Amino acid sequence: MNKKVVIIGGGIAGLSAGIYSAMNGFDTEIIEMHNVAGGQCTAWDRKGYRFDYCLHWLVGTSKGAFNAIWKETNVINSETEIIDHDIHSRIIDADGDEFIIYSNIDRWEKYLIEISPEDKTSIQRMCNDMKKSALIEPFTLAPELRSPIDYIRILPQMLPVFNVIRKFGRLTCKEYFDTLNFKSKKIKSVFFSLYGNRDFSALAFIFMLGWFNQKNAGYIKGGSYPLAQRMVEKYIKLGGKLLYNNRVEKIIAEKNVAKGVKLTNGTTIQADFVISAADGYSTIFNMLDANYISKEIDFAYKNWELFTPIVQVSFGVKKIIPSEFPIIINIAKELSIGSTKLDNGYSVMNYAYDSTMAPEGKTAIVLRYDSPWKLWENMDEKKYKAEKLLIQKDATACLEKIYPDISKFIEVIDVATPLTDVKFTGVKDGAYEGFMPSKDNMMKSLKMQLPGLKNFFMAGQWLFPGGGLPPSAQTGKWAVQLICKKDNKQFISNK
Repeated sequence: MNKKVVIIGGGIAGLSAGIYSAMNGFDTEIIEMHNVAGGQCTAWDRKGYRFDYCLHWLVGTSKGAFNAIWKETNVINSETEIIDHDIHSRIIDADGDEFIIYSNIDRWEKYLIEISPEDKTSIQRMCNDMKKSALIEPFTLAPELRSPIDYIRILPQMLPVFNVIRKFGRLTCKEYFDTLNFKSKKIKSVFFSLYGNRDFSALAFIFMLGWFNQKNAGYIKGGSYPLAQRMVEKYIKLGGKLLYNNRVEKIIAEKNVAKGVKLTNGTTIQADFVISAADGYSTIFNMLDANYISKEIDFAYKNWELFTPIVQVSFGVKKIIPSEFPIIINIAKELSIGSTKLDNGYSVMNYAYDSTMAPEGKTAIVLRYDSPWKLWENMDEKKYKAEKLLIQKDATACLEKIYPDISKFIEVIDVATPLTDVKFTGVKDGAYEGFMPSKDNMMKSLKMQLPGLKNFFMAGQWLFPGGGLPPSAQTGKWAVQLICKKDNKQFISNK
């Protein structure tokens, strides 16, 4: 009989782990708490509109190790349509003026120099750092399986990136901007408003446009829901099983060896290997009762800042609302929506470029903003309903600032809060991408294996500050590589 792999969580990491487990001859079963797979990579339909919660771009749409994963897991196939936007985003600054971020770094550099010729040297330095970051290439093998030769092999290509990391790896965005010493009030205002008011890693900013510049971070037409379902189809076709509407209560460990899982309904599922692609905190501190914790894990969960959760307000508009800007960010001061003061403004995503998101002749538009978890964690039902109504009113007024007179064409409004995210994914404190990348943790990661526990592996975005779909899928693949190594099997990645 084939050995069995049980996977906790049917998000992108779990689906990836399931696909590679099935490819490599294991009996595999994914336990998913929701009635649909995808985790944070999801969308929902309302009166013919589809409101996407995740996908704006996807690193690895044209080449590289991530691209290989997307093809192996059926995210990208011969029928997939990829859209590469010329403009990354349009910013409405504190003075109400426009500021553009172009996907092409050379074009953006020229634009910035036109705004501020006196900052030419600083602008060129920054854009040159961004171009170097595009050389970074993720490994195909799990860290535990790499040899010194694997690292030596990439040295010549990666040397410029290593220099960037060496110089700026311990800086916040604010500290990095200070080294550039911009003279332009407009440039300083936008950069500091977007990235300079928190402990956000300078490297995260520098790496921002590298993939776009290579046309390797496109938008996949159809968005999140079809993306996840293509992975489900591949998984099922390979013989995998998916158990929906069930939640894991405990991971069964006997003599420090993972033996399976116990569900909240009392059912136990035995397994030879267990992979958790669920929320990291819930896995380590609840399902395993904090019995297997390293100093690094303890420090990370006590000290690393989490992503601030978001509120998403989705609008179905019975009219085509054209826009050359896939994302518009308003960072004007003194803005509020509901009970949340918008320290980081709000973003508007117009999906007019994707015909699958709305009925013909109509447009799906999504407005998002950060909203601290403390505002939501103890909110009672009455206050929650009142807050959502206030959010609808205020968010509509914010949308009017972008698209005047749009209100009379709105026929659907849907509000998803941090509590919505927690309800359907179990994510800690609504932190949809896990740990915030800071100057202290940007180049760090947590190990996939816990100290003292055999036949158990972690996967998902809680291993890497910054989170996201690519590292989630990557760790699912890595977990199965490690299992194959332990089981003396040659790992295969295509079937």
